[in-house]
Amino acid sequence: MKNLYKALAGFQQEVPAIHEGTKGYGYTYSDLKTILKVINPYMKKHGLGFTQLLEGINIKTIIFHNESGENIESITEIPQGVTLKGMNAFQVAGASISYFRRYALSSALALVTDVDSDAKGEQIKENATPEQEQYLFKLAENYDIKAMTKSKNMIVFSKETLQKAKEILNQKGNK
Repeated sequence: MKNLYKALAGFQQEVPAIHEGTKGYGYTYSDLKTILKVINPYMKKHGLGFTQLLEGINIKTIIFHNESGENIESITEIPQGVTLKGMNAFQVAGASISYFRRYALSSALALVTDVDSDAKGEQIKENATPEQEQYLFKLAENYDIKAMTKSKNMIVFSKETLQKAKEILNQKGNK
């Protein structure tokens, strides 16, 4: 596998970020045609190739080294039962295949093909309810700092509530 990994590393060092700006549902991305146009010369230069095969409800992406035949494979499941407004079942299947080919290939080659919108999501902040404030005080009384810092959502406590919890913790810490 050393030939494949060496070639893949060389490819990844040279291939640029591919962001063409095709508009999607609230985001932009590079379509498969643009990705292929950019990567093919770098793949050829580094002796790499790929194929993507449909196997049932999966797309198998195979990246291979031309000379040694070494390869790596990735299997991506295409979700079933998806409906898209204005599309029949065949159009949805085609759109799904294109979508997952693009992302499977981008993932296998470590390509940057869209703006990373995952990190831009705004964290949901909730104001603490009286019950949550009482729970915080109970945790503070039990000196359960680990439980106090675990939270799936960010809860916003007032300064007064946090000050009271701090006082409870300080009292417990001095005992």
